[in-house]
Amino acid sequence: MSAPLVRTSTPGIYKRGSRYVVKERDHTGRIQTKSAATLAQAKTIKAQIRTDSARGEFRPASNVTFTDYALEWIDSYTGRTSRGFKETTRSDYRGALKNHAIPYFRRMPLAHIEPRDVKRFAQSVADKGLSRDGVRNAVAPLKALLATAFEDGVIRHNPATNVRLATNYVNADGEVRRVKSFSDTELACLIAAVDDDNRLVIELLASTGLRIGELIALRWCDMDLERGRLHVSRRLYRGTYDTPKSRFGIRTVPLTPDMRTKLTAHRLSLRSSGDLEPVFQTSTGTPMCQNNILRRVLKPAAIEIGMPWATLHMLRHTFATRCFRNGCNLKQVQALLGHHSAAFTLETYVHLLPEDLPDLGFLDNLPTTDARVTPLRSA
Repeated sequence: MSAPLVRTSTPGIYKRGSRYVVKERDHTGRIQTKSAATLAQAKTIKAQIRTDSARGEFRPASNVTFTDYALEWIDSYTGRTSRGFKETTRSDYRGALKNHAIPYFRRMPLAHIEPRDVKRFAQSVADKGLSRDGVRNAVAPLKALLATAFEDGVIRHNPATNVRLATNYVNADGEVRRVKSFSDTELACLIAAVDDDNRLVIELLASTGLRIGELIALRWCDMDLERGRLHVSRRLYRGTYDTPKSRFGIRTVPLTPDMRTKLTAHRLSLRSSGDLEPVFQTSTGTPMCQNNILRRVLKPAAIEIGMPWATLHMLRHTFATRCFRNGCNLKQVQALLGHHSAAFTLETYVHLLPEDLPDLGFLDNLPTTDARVTPLRSA
């Protein structure tokens, strides 16, 4: 049998053995029972319940574990906006939870997760060697899950609210990984190192900022070579054609005169180039594979020139940075990339390269005077 409750001098607080028990009514009239290690902690708990109840904000802490909640949540989540929630995104979220969040939080009660735990989780993902985008993709389902748990009253506060993730992460060897945009020299060397048959793929990515899934889904009917435009209306993702990630992804992107000439020549060189045929295709006429472009086209060229860290998505970052550097305003870059927010474009895709820093030579000539200056006196 458990030890009996013994009244203390504070109403609603009892002692049981070496611990304390708080009994306080919430705003619904129910008695909430909480345990505390010390009398001071018990008084704090009692005051918190009273304060929250007065505001109508009291939510009893749930004992549900992270794993149990995550497995149920991923099957029923419907998104947090009017755009809904795509099944392909659900698949991505499920994979991220099973590969990262669930092994990290395991049986930890959902109500015990604090902001520092969210930050530590992000660092643990980065320590696996993922890029900043990889870390962001791993954290996204965690943040959505915690937001839902808070709205449903499962947790009293959302520990991911106002948590800003670092833009640089340090791996176990103390090396800082940073998201990079290619310099002009790096980009020129990379393009030159790609074999002739596939160079146009890399050049088009670098000159339009398309996602690789959008590029391999392009058909000739999406190209207006006469006007110098291409229209993005779909993507190829995990072998399935789908609309872009959001409605903002449906867009028209200008083509440079040089790119129009190269694409025209490329179409004439194909065995089959009807309007519904893929712009970039294999020898059998099927769309090129994203993994093959990465492993057989980009990576060998990148390693050859000493840039093994290069990725296809860095071409998109480079496009955004070059546009911004050469006079495009933020709203234009947002539209070209198909983003929902200009703030997201600026924070995530525009990178200041060392050569972009301004020349501060004008500061050499500091203002001088021969006149005596009378120091200002306080009134």
